[in-house]
Amino acid sequence: QVQLVESGGGLVQPGGSLTLSCAASGTIFIISNMGWYRQAPGKQRELVATITSGGTTNYADSVKGRFTISRDNAKNTVYLQMNNLKPEDAAVYYCNTEAVITPFLPSRDYWGQGTQVTVSS
Repeated sequence: QVQLVESGGGLVQPGGSLTLSCAASGTIFIISNMGWYRQAPGKQRELVATITSGGTTNYADSVKGRFTISRDNAKNTVYLQMNNLKPEDAAVYYCNTEAVITPFLPSRDYWGQGTQVTVSS
């Protein structure tokens, strides 16, 4: 089993910053893509940012220029630096990783439990 634990969420004022982290643990052969998704009340879960094992990043248009995704492969950890936060960024943020547990078997997605980000004056 792969366990993903997110941390770093909380309450921040508009224009403020937060850094989220997600650490993967368990029996893992390789981790390929990692990413962050978010879900606001009444809305579908949406992609925020992804990063490949080689460091290639992809961002939702709504967060480009404000959010930065990074990873520490030695620690199996992915980060999301969020700057200039807006009220519309408020959501539960979920960590996602695509991992191979057993060699030569297909990779699969694993999800964290989510961490709440609230943006309010």
